[in-house]
Amino acid sequence: MKWLPKPRNSKALASSLLHISSLSFIRPLSNAAADVWSPSFVHPTAIVHPNATLGQGVSIGPFCTVGSSVKLGNACKLYPGSHIFGHSQLGDNCILMTGAVVGDELPGKTMIGSNNIIGHHAVVGVKCQDLKYKDGDDCFLDIGDNNEIREYSSIHRSSKSDDQTVIGHNNLIMGSCHVAHDCKIGDHNILANNTLLAGHIVVEDYIHTAGATVVHQYCQLGSFCFIGGGSVVSQDVPKFMMVSGDRAELRGLNLEGLRRRGFSDTEIKGLRAAYRKIFMPLSNESGSIEDRLKELEQHEEFGQVPTICSMVQSIRDSFSQSRRGICKFRHWNAS
Repeated sequence: MKWLPKPRNSKALASSLLHISSLSFIRPLSNAAADVWSPSFVHPTAIVHPNATLGQGVSIGPFCTVGSSVKLGNACKLYPGSHIFGHSQLGDNCILMTGAVVGDELPGKTMIGSNNIIGHHAVVGVKCQDLKYKDGDDCFLDIGDNNEIREYSSIHRSSKSDDQTVIGHNNLIMGSCHVAHDCKIGDHNILANNTLLAGHIVVEDYIHTAGATVVHQYCQLGSFCFIGGGSVVSQDVPKFMMVSGDRAELRGLNLEGLRRRGFSDTEIKGLRAAYRKIFMPLSNESGSIEDRLKELEQHEEFGQVPTICSMVQSIRDSFSQSRRGICKFRHWNAS
């Protein structure tokens, strides 16, 4: 391969080859894999523990480190200077870019699915920053498939043994984002650069944050919502809505996002009408928000539309005792 460094002399090359031959015994992940053996490439300067489990076609570049309890799936690629430690597992076709660090020598596990990219100098699956974490407790991180985690991002394990940090499938986490302990992130989300999620946050599906978004611990972001750039979110964002500002306020529905995700004109029209009834009531309809939610649920037309029912339930759930309420909204009427 062209990126191999030229050895200084034949003696140095022989020494490096002897070193790697003693450290990088390759054990297939299963007997079936052994039957269809495919060789792996390990650069002479890499340190691969003999107890590590490597799948077929693994490529480990210069100055990488693979710990004793690590499992690498088939066709994983570690670029120069990337490292994986502790009880960590990568599924098939994962890539660690230069400087990426996965896992930590802690009790618990870091589990990463298939077809994931861990970007340059990203740090994934290390100890949380919660002072309540007790040394020696198990802590966990579970990441699904087809995620791209870009440069300098950080994702931490859980703060306690009966919880875990979870990231689903098909997410894009852009550069310098932070996902703290015990967060639950769903599928198909886009977190733009410098999005910071505090602990115990729930992010549902198809959410888009703009750059420099900050979200307070224990908040919940509903599916298909949009967070404007530079927002500080200190309360829940219901489904389908758009917020921005410090502190973030409701700015209406995420209309462009809904169109892009295939919502019909009829569904969007119904959601807009329901939004007005809840947050922009006529002067003769200005009861409490609970009254307006109940009215929508009992409405002959709106009460039968699944998207409207879903939005109403998302708002109602945010007012439950364990939740933080919804982001501020302007108290004005449409008359």
